[in-house]
Amino acid sequence: MTEDWAEQRARAVAHHGAELERRREAEAVQARALIADFVTAVREAGPPAEPLRARSYGGRSYRTTLRGWYLNPARTIAISETGEYYSLLVPSSAMALLTGADPRPQPPRLIVGEGARDGESMPLAALLQRLLTRSG
Repeated sequence: MTEDWAEQRARAVAHHGAELERRREAEAVQARALIADFVTAVREAGPPAEPLRARSYGGRSYRTTLRGWYLNPARTIAISETGEYYSLLVPSSAMALLTGADPRPQPPRLIVGEGARDGESMPLAALLQRLLTRSG
């Protein structure tokens, strides 16, 4: 009987994980559509893209090869000119001081900062719209 319970539990956990992954991917598809619309609009109406800098958890700033738009006042979340979503928080690195940081694009979320400890979450659509209206 214990083995049956363990198998059932393992199946339930696997199902839950697969469902969570499916929901996150569906969310990313929606967020990518918002970002694509934003990139089209921002190219027409501004503001212009700027060089993006990454920052270590300790606050040190590193150059990157990216250009784009910061979404939050802390300048830790950005959209690149190519429409990729980036978290610009990176581990501290002596090498990055010399060569720059190389953040990787991440799947975008519809609620930026959701689950973060600082409680600073905001809908992606609102952040994108705020950036567009600031330029106008």
